[in-house]
Amino acid sequence: MLLLTAGCGKDVKAEAPHGYVEGAEETAEQQSRLVLADTGTGAVQILDLITEKVSPAGKVSDVRELTTDGRFAFLGTDSGAQVVDSGAWMVDHGDHVHYYRAHIRSAGDIQGRPRHVHSDAVITAVSFEDGSVRVYDRTKFEAGAVDEGRSFVSRAEPVPVIPYQEHLLVPGAGGRQDVVEVHDRQGAVKASLEQTCPDVRGEAVTRRGVVFGCADGALLVTAKDGRFTGSKIPYGVPVADRDRPSDFRHRVGSTTLTAVAGNDAVWVLDITKRTWKLVRTGPVVAANTAGEGAPLLALAANGVLKGFDVVTGKQTAATKLLSRPDRRAVIELDTSRAYVNDPVARKVYEIDYNDDLRVARTFPLDFTPSLMVETGR
Repeated sequence: MLLLTAGCGKDVKAEAPHGYVEGAEETAEQQSRLVLADTGTGAVQILDLITEKVSPAGKVSDVRELTTDGRFAFLGTDSGAQVVDSGAWMVDHGDHVHYYRAHIRSAGDIQGRPRHVHSDAVITAVSFEDGSVRVYDRTKFEAGAVDEGRSFVSRAEPVPVIPYQEHLLVPGAGGRQDVVEVHDRQGAVKASLEQTCPDVRGEAVTRRGVVFGCADGALLVTAKDGRFTGSKIPYGVPVADRDRPSDFRHRVGSTTLTAVAGNDAVWVLDITKRTWKLVRTGPVVAANTAGEGAPLLALAANGVLKGFDVVTGKQTAATKLLSRPDRRAVIELDTSRAYVNDPVARKVYEIDYNDDLRVARTFPLDFTPSLMVETGR
């Protein structure tokens, strides 16, 4: 701890070093962990990818959904969500990053059926099935508690409300379903974006801004000096409703998004180049990519993991992975590895996607990893 002296050596004050977080250990490398939930038993387990240790993290009966904001896991049921602190996260300061690890613990429960959950460093916005939105103090989560939250807005149907640049982005607002509004933290409307986004479906937060999936393409929302603007990225071709992206996936820190398109293809959205590309992969259940220079990963309906060149759309590698096809499988990835859960075989596979999809490690489990997210990123 640094000791700073004021005046003539009197009134000595202690100042925490840069990056200090009370109750956490700062580390030199990313602390990746996988939060896994068994929808049959409700068991929640966390796999530490550094130590390979599996730790229990409670039980959530009738768990049906699992999402994360990079540190906290939100395990949704028909009546609420349990918030679990995975004990692994990072803080991105732009020119450098801090990595932390802490004890795994439950923070508490959110009442109501959640549909969308998004956080920044200070607040968590939860959109519920009935269209209501509540905002929670995320610092309370860090202290191991969940507050009651406060009512923020209400919509006819659930829409993703996203904390961004000390404001919240609210689609489907202002009496028009295609308008995105910018609200302050108290709920007051500060701006309405000129670019519209009809029928929002799918969203993602990237380093270059927030992306909303729209019926006519994507809307990229950015902010500079407190001014918010929207830029449209059109598909460029007619897209049937069944082929629209509805769930974007990407590596944290990347500006390349993926989304399954219909029954036999994957969309790749390059935020930097403002382009869409449709890759004909064949039937898939999950897709993801690490970004520029990395392959598109697509888990085929038959359990084969395939790699594709994003530029040419050609298949470059394939590995038989799942013991039996399972639509609960997902692809999580970081800067060098991908992770795929195999609920039937009760395993998680670590894939080196830069080495012809080589299986680097296999983690056998004594429970069913029905749901999976990665934290520490």
